[in-house]
Amino acid sequence: MMSIPTRLERARIVIDGEPRMVLAGEIHYFRLARADWEDRIRAAVDAGLNAVASYIPWIWHELPDGTIDVTGESRPERDLGAFIDLCAEHGLWFIARPGPFQMAELKNEGLPHRLRREHPEIHPVGWDGAPASTRTVDYLAPAFLAEAERWYDAVLAPLAERQREHGGPVIAVQLDNEVGMLDWVSNTPTLTDQAVREFSAASGIALDPRGGAAGTDDELALHAALGRFTRTRFARYLQTLEAWARDRGITAPLLVNIHGTGGGRGLTYPIGVSQLAPAYRGRAGLTGGTDMYLGELTVENVADLYLGNAITASVHGADQPLTALEFDAGDGDYGEDLAALTSPEATVLKTLLDAAQGVRGINYYLFAGGINPLLDAPVGDGDDRIGFTGERHGFAAPIGPEGERSPSLDGVAQATAAVREHERLFAVGTQVTDDLVLGFVADHYLTEYAHPAARRRQQQVRDLERHRGFGARQTLVRALVLGGWSFGALDLQAAAGTDPAWSAGMPGDDRDGRDRELIVLATGAELGRGVQEFLARHVRTGGRLLLVGDLPAHDADGTPCTTLADALGVTSAGHTQERVDADSEYHPTVRAVGPLADHGVREVRVGGAQLFAGAGEELLRERGTGRPAAVRVTLDGGGVAVLLGADYPVHAGFWRDLLALAGARPRLELNGDRPGVVAVPVAADGEAAIVAINVAPYPVTVAPAFDGAPLPAEPVLLPPRGHRILPLPDARRTAPTPDRTETFA
Repeated sequence: MMSIPTRLERARIVIDGEPRMVLAGEIHYFRLARADWEDRIRAAVDAGLNAVASYIPWIWHELPDGTIDVTGESRPERDLGAFIDLCAEHGLWFIARPGPFQMAELKNEGLPHRLRREHPEIHPVGWDGAPASTRTVDYLAPAFLAEAERWYDAVLAPLAERQREHGGPVIAVQLDNEVGMLDWVSNTPTLTDQAVREFSAASGIALDPRGGAAGTDDELALHAALGRFTRTRFARYLQTLEAWARDRGITAPLLVNIHGTGGGRGLTYPIGVSQLAPAYRGRAGLTGGTDMYLGELTVENVADLYLGNAITASVHGADQPLTALEFDAGDGDYGEDLAALTSPEATVLKTLLDAAQGVRGINYYLFAGGINPLLDAPVGDGDDRIGFTGERHGFAAPIGPEGERSPSLDGVAQATAAVREHERLFAVGTQVTDDLVLGFVADHYLTEYAHPAARRRQQQVRDLERHRGFGARQTLVRALVLGGWSFGALDLQAAAGTDPAWSAGMPGDDRDGRDRELIVLATGAELGRGVQEFLARHVRTGGRLLLVGDLPAHDADGTPCTTLADALGVTSAGHTQERVDADSEYHPTVRAVGPLADHGVREVRVGGAQLFAGAGEELLRERGTGRPAAVRVTLDGGGVAVLLGADYPVHAGFWRDLLALAGARPRLELNGDRPGVVAVPVAADGEAAIVAINVAPYPVTVAPAFDGAPLPAEPVLLPPRGHRILPLPDARRTAPTPDRTETFA
């Protein structure tokens, strides 16, 4: 059997037989004069990187006559193999990102302009048959697939012969880039005639989906079916590329880039996971990678990064490691308008949090800027260059377009030094988690499409966006992450085993609830029947549940479903909501009562509250109505459910006591003098540590204890934007149970 030096195994990246941390920097050879290649590659080595990544743009390598040059016959900067070989000469691995679809601030999203001229049908139509407003494509249009396969024929050849098995540096190849992102941000599902026929056959819905069933009883059902159908189209496309890559000799791991951040936040990142996970989950030799642009890491967005990693891991198979395929590492001044600046320390903090959560490969994007070359054939778009940023590209990168070094470069060097000092721990270690998991419901993120006239659908999307994932006001996940809790995520739809298209055939979780962690879930009134049935069985068989938000009342298609509420014996007593208008105003407040009475000295203002009736011990009372806004239900089989209907603030003591009532206590006590520190325990066989980062703008002193035992002899001072890696004295006590191993050949 042929040896494959690079493989994915037990959620690790194994290169030349050893688990490794891959620390790459994105360098666009096509935006540099060939004489400058070596300078940027040397800079990568000096910054502590061990790999280079690059897009390989189709728009750059295809000539006006349609031929494809990857050997440099037309221009030396098109010699792809020479650039890869130069990386190898300097001891660096290479991650190839050949598209076909690119983005990368390239015009026409990196596709040759002739494609749209010769094949206008590849440009999709959406709602009401209107053309898409972006430069997206119908990925499954026969003409696009035929052209893309011709591109793969040309570009994969120099990559295949330079893989590790042949002594070269190529360790991974990314399949297409941010698939589905432009469809989402433009609210344009692909609804060509071909797609409509496929949708009707798959869904059984006779209505033309281009009208969104707006104003009919089928409005919600059609949108739910369309979102799920689009997932299958993305999976078919990416798996087609996968097959092409394997047929053309690519044996290295294949990567899928997951999009979704915006405005320095990751609240919408799970939309990308929802769109793309079925394309790669559980598939041998494939894994997914995050694409996160968060800028400065602060108390506002640190939970976004944490939860994004946890959710991504929840949809991976046992052998699929986390990666960060685009990791922002510059100064944040992307528009050269000084609208934002990111500190070098942010790169260090984000890198350490990623590594602690099990991210095995990080690609700093963009590491080096460059110059957008002119197109060989002008297209009359103003400057006739391959990129839309003007002549210069990569203004915010640690190394600027002309090669100037910025302070961000120091941040990359500090980050890589910290990881390399503990490489064995980060390359094989596992996050040590508390006895709780955060529930992930993929269908809560099927919100990318809403017909402009579909009013019920638009209201549904607003409700989902308010409650899902992070909870209303985003207090749930912040309370956990900044409160010292260590947790992963549980893919509830896959665990329920009722949606094989989503779980890609992976088996459900049929354990009794008493054998699982406490499940924490933020949800609105929509929660799919399969997930409700799973959670009801979880609690009935001795499991524990903390439900934050509204009491589930209907399925995604609008069908009434109260399976979970019925199992708990709880009903809705209505809602209160913050309101101020010309005639009146209402300001909901709650007071802790019963077991939480110690927190009830003062009433707490909330933005709104779900009120409860029926079973349960009252924990919060809404003043204006006198109704419970939180209850605890104990079932005969020992199961416990705590329902929190109010968007309670991040009061660390309250949340800790609430979780204790649900049956969970943290193993790590930070004992900080003020909030702002995030700490993640990591353990491998023979080594364990606490990775602590301070995202606050002030110093924080912590006196951490793990399982009741103090760690350092003296309190630890973490300066603003600072970090510490604190050893755990008994690594064997905290090491995770070895997971299942599968070796791919």
